[in-house]
Amino acid sequence: MTLWWLFISAAGISLVFTGVIRRYALAHSVMDIPNERSSHTVPTPRGGGVAIVVSFLFLLISLGAAAYVAWVYVLALLGTGAWVAFIGFLDDRGHIPAKWRLLAHFVGAAWALYWLDGLPSIAVFGITLNLHWIGPILAAFYLVWMLNLYNFMDGIDGIASIEAICVASGGATLYVVIGHSQAAATPALLAFAVAGFLVWNFPPAKIFMGDAGSGFLGMVLGVLSLQAAWVAPQLLWSWLVLLGVFIVDATLTLFRRLLRGDKVYEAHRSHAYQYASRKYGRHLPVTLAVLVINIAWLFPIAYLIAVGILEGVIGIVVAYIPLLVIAVLLRAGQLEVLSKN
Repeated sequence: MTLWWLFISAAGISLVFTGVIRRYALAHSVMDIPNERSSHTVPTPRGGGVAIVVSFLFLLISLGAAAYVAWVYVLALLGTGAWVAFIGFLDDRGHIPAKWRLLAHFVGAAWALYWLDGLPSIAVFGITLNLHWIGPILAAFYLVWMLNLYNFMDGIDGIASIEAICVASGGATLYVVIGHSQAAATPALLAFAVAGFLVWNFPPAKIFMGDAGSGFLGMVLGVLSLQAAWVAPQLLWSWLVLLGVFIVDATLTLFRRLLRGDKVYEAHRSHAYQYASRKYGRHLPVTLAVLVINIAWLFPIAYLIAVGILEGVIGIVVAYIPLLVIAVLLRAGQLEVLSKN
């Protein structure tokens, strides 16, 4: 019962604090003003993701104090989460050059990996692989990519919130399924914290998450996936499946833009989900499609991997191929033609 009160409190704090931030943003003109690269047409308050950060990190300390979560994990998430959110907040308020942002992101990743003790052994076709010194390097690049891809994918109403809730609640459920119920507390807490914000962010959004929120979610979900691998090696593959919608769209889009020689750090509207939202003229169908894909396609595959029915690498291939086909059909990463009107 105590845990459920913590979860409900996380949602409540996030809900109320998002409303406070929105009122402040409206009063002080902290607004996202649409331009030719935007997926929105109406000026909208931004910075609401700070409510997710505050509610999750505050109650994460409570989970640690109640011995639901080991303090090494609390410190990993607390330090890197607060740091990444702070960098995102500064970037929201005034632009930080890309190279310094990237350096700060690696600092945050290094902090988390220090407390996690790097990358655990990986299970591949029944063989346990220890990557030794290269493991932490790969893990650092993975966490930084997760952070940035989440920033890239936070471009239409509700999509980043829905994805975080699906991934975190899915990961928590898998813990319960394989008999590690206590480990489910942290991702469940994150899901509830995001749910409170989603009340304001659901299409049509009344407030945006901002870089402080999206970068925080990307990094925290990445850290949680590595934490899951320490609990059970196959869970890393399960979490990568759960994150499939964002990983496939963002990676394919980045790859195509790199091949074309685009400045990848500049804003654009060439992700698959952005093309889809313009095709259907609304954000809601696309956001709901992400929800359905996560529940009906990705979670069942992640479950089969977690319980040992499906090999992790094969599960990734099976899960990602349809997503890749959809992204290609939706023109992910192709050069966008902007109207001159």
